[in-house]
Amino acid sequence: MTALLVDAQQNIAFNAQQLGRDYRAWAWNQRHGEAPGDVPPVTTSLPDNLLGRVAIVFGGIQVVAESSPHLQPWQQFNYRAAADARQLALWQVDYYRRLADEQDKIQLIMTQKDLRTVLASWDADKSIGQRVQGIVMLMKGADAISEPQQCEEWLEYGLRIVAPAWRRNRYTDGYDGDLTLLGYELLEVMDGFNVLLDITSLSERASAAAIERYAGPIIASHANPRYFQDSPRCLSDSLIQRLAERDGVMGIMVYNRFLRKDWHPSDPKRRVSLSHWVDAVDYVCQLTGSIDHVGLGSDIDGGYAYSSLPEPIDTASDLWLLRKALLARGFSSGDMKAILGGNMLRKLRESLPDG
Repeated sequence: MTALLVDAQQNIAFNAQQLGRDYRAWAWNQRHGEAPGDVPPVTTSLPDNLLGRVAIVFGGIQVVAESSPHLQPWQQFNYRAAADARQLALWQVDYYRRLADEQDKIQLIMTQKDLRTVLASWDADKSIGQRVQGIVMLMKGADAISEPQQCEEWLEYGLRIVAPAWRRNRYTDGYDGDLTLLGYELLEVMDGFNVLLDITSLSERASAAAIERYAGPIIASHANPRYFQDSPRCLSDSLIQRLAERDGVMGIMVYNRFLRKDWHPSDPKRRVSLSHWVDAVDYVCQLTGSIDHVGLGSDIDGGYAYSSLPEPIDTASDLWLLRKALLARGFSSGDMKAILGGNMLRKLRESLPDG
C-alpha cells in the first residue's frame, strides 16, 4: 500500500461545538473569515486532511468541567454535572455521525469492514477524488460515561477508543494520583469489549497500573517523551518502555512546547522545525530498540496559536511533510510508513470488531 497517515488526535467535533468550526471547509477559508481575537486558529479540515494524505484520524470527543482551572474563554460549553457532560459528548458524537451521513468522503470506522473500505480508497490505483477519510471516535476523558457499565451504550453509538482521564475526574485522581475504584472497574468493562485503551493524560502511577492490568490493545494517542519537556502530560522513559513491552504505540504531537525544552510562546515559529518532531520519534525508537511503538498524534488543532506549530506546518495538509523529514533523517521507506500510519493501524485492527 502507498504511504498514508493515521493521525491519532484531532479535536474535530470539540472545535465544531466550541468554536463553530466547519470541518467540510478549507482551514484557510475559515481562518480568513474569522474576526481577530483570542481564539485558536483553524488548522484542520476534511480537504486539508485529504490533501495531507491523512487517511484516518482519531476524532476526539472531549468535555470540559465548568470548575476546571484550565477553562479557556472560548470554551463556552462546559458541564457542571455528569448529565451535562453526557449531553455535550452526545452532541459531538452526533456531529461525527452527521458528517459521515452527509459527506461521501467520510466513513466512520466502527468495524473491520469499515476500515477495509477506507484503506481500499487509498490504493495506488485510486485517484485523489476517490479517497475517503476514516474517523475513529476517541473519548478524551471518560467524564461523559456516567458509570462503567454505560461503556457498552457508548460503543453502540460508535465510540472505539477511550482515554479514562483528562485531568481529574471520577475515574482518576489526576496527574499525581492513581485510578479510582471506578477507574479500575471501567478498565474491566472496557477489556470485556476489547476497547482500545488510551493512557494519554493518566498519571505515571495510573498509566503503569493500566498497562499492567489491561489485557486489550493500548496506545498513548498524543503524548511526547518527557525527555523533551518535564510535564505530566508527557511519558517518562520507564513508561515508554512499559508501553512498548505491551506492544503499545505513542503518537508524537506537533506542539512546540513538547518538542523543545527551551521553547517559549513568544519565540518565532522558525525556532522549532520538523526536525524536532523527528528527534522525538527517534528518541522513542532508540529507547525501545524498535520503530514499532511510535506514530503520529498531531493534536494540530489542540487550542494553541499557529506559532506553536513547527515550521513549516500551517494546516493539516502540511502533515505530509513529516514523510520527507523522516526520510531525510535516514529512516527507510518502510520505517516511515510504519511510523506515519502502520503502527497505529496495527492497534486499530487489534481492537475493531468484525463487520
